[in-house]
Amino acid sequence: MAASPHDDDDMSEIVISSLPLETRWPPFLLRQYGGFWMPESFLPGVAAAHTRFKPRPSDVLLASFPKSGTTWLKALAFATLNRVKHPPRHPDHPLRRCNPHDCVKYLEWDDHGDVLEALPSPRVLATHIPYTLLPARITAVEGSGGRIVYICRDPKDALVSLWFFIKKKLADEANTMEEAFELFCDGRTFYGPQWHHVVGYWEQCSRNRRRRPEEVLFLRYEDMLRDPVGNVRKLAEFMGCAFSGDEEAAGVVQDIVAICSMDTLKNMEGNKSGSQRNFRNETFYRKGVAGDWSNHLTPAMAERLDKIAEDALRGSGFTFAAGRQAVINEYWTSGRSVLACKGMDPHKRAWDLMAEAEQSRATMPKSEEDIDDNIDDENEWPFLATAMFESKIEVDDAVY
Repeated sequence: MAASPHDDDDMSEIVISSLPLETRWPPFLLRQYGGFWMPESFLPGVAAAHTRFKPRPSDVLLASFPKSGTTWLKALAFATLNRVKHPPRHPDHPLRRCNPHDCVKYLEWDDHGDVLEALPSPRVLATHIPYTLLPARITAVEGSGGRIVYICRDPKDALVSLWFFIKKKLADEANTMEEAFELFCDGRTFYGPQWHHVVGYWEQCSRNRRRRPEEVLFLRYEDMLRDPVGNVRKLAEFMGCAFSGDEEAAGVVQDIVAICSMDTLKNMEGNKSGSQRNFRNETFYRKGVAGDWSNHLTPAMAERLDKIAEDALRGSGFTFAAGRQAVINEYWTSGRSVLACKGMDPHKRAWDLMAEAEQSRATMPKSEEDIDDNIDDENEWPFLATAMFESKIEVDDAVY
């Protein structure tokens, strides 16, 4: 992996009180370092990670921007990597007793460096630290720092989830959605700007995709919601513990998805009590869906935030919109039979429709009713492609 621009000696010499301060995210104080706004209370742990953390080649580091599916990914990774020791159906499985944050420790929460060192290999660890600020021991030497799994989420949903998370802690003392929105748009948020956090890991994944694909796995929260079983298989293979044929036949993958589901986890006893750094365990669970931002942000707010992210990401090769492969996957699940009936080659048609969709944004439908009103034999497929690409509207078989 490429070395980060901040070496470990520099990090250990930081005078936290001298860093730029942001006070408008109570109860946290944020300090700007290396282009990112970090919680002041976590900076000693970040510095400790740089000076004391000793990575192992077998480590799996789960990285994320806050409120992007971190808790879910921790549960899935822990249950997958430890499924032999802790079968997912076992009544005494750790996830039935403990919060996923108890099972997978944060790199920056170990201020003294001894908790993580005591864990047996292979370790599953987690972090919100941006890629460019990770300890050099993780990023500098190929193969020695273990593997990184990064999960990203639409910034609008990440913002809404973060706001509710803080509101559960402070109730009426929390800032308003409008205040939180302005801070988020300015990048002055936990480990923000969010888009810079995401693109740091994305660029590392892109660089490694051909030469060293085993080092960084990049996941999208929305894709995981659509296909949790397929993504758990991908996660297991990346972590070096792919499911065997017998495990597949026994439904182990589905069992892991089931024990790690939002409804299951939030109702476990371990998540109804206890806390993590003064946040009750129950605050880590809300809806766990994609698109809930539309219930809390105005269209103008959404458009503004989308444009800020789009401008910041230009030239990186990354977009928060559904990518080409995601659109093709949608066709595979809901449209391949129709394509076959029309005598169309599925691969060629899907790519053609993506090109048409990208040129037809001005005619984008705004609702499922719009889709129903505009489908006809002549323009059905280009219209649906535009809808799925731009609006991310899920179109089921009934539409056809």
